[in-house]
Amino acid sequence: MPAKTIELVQTSFEAVKPIAATAAEIFYSKLFELDPKLKPLFPAADNDKMKEQGNKLMTMLSAAVAGLSNIEALIPVLQDLGKRHVAYRVEKSHYDTVGTALIGTLAVGLGDDFTPEVKQAWVDVYGVMASVMIEAAY
Repeated sequence: MPAKTIELVQTSFEAVKPIAATAAEIFYSKLFELDPKLKPLFPAADNDKMKEQGNKLMTMLSAAVAGLSNIEALIPVLQDLGKRHVAYRVEKSHYDTVGTALIGTLAVGLGDDFTPEVKQAWVDVYGVMASVMIEAAY
């Protein structure tokens, strides 16, 4: 993965960290708007446990973004995550929906700082991460 792509993703994610709780809310709102059938995969979707789910999402995303600097160490973590998601009834097609929700969330959260270059970096990074997870799981 190009160093510039990693730098763009890591730098832009630093701007998301202060609004992590809001970003998680935006993400799940977008996810369920894009595909309401995903809501049952999240038993906590109708109560305060969604905040906990949002924390897990942001923690995982933060670790993955930080891990881009050492992709060899990140790959087994992503493979394990992909395998675990099968138990939650995650299907291959859901990864596209999650990617769309993630990009939409970043666009809202970063505003004008979500330049075409930053967007492409995130699309590229998410594509690699999703591919690793899918290949390990299916």
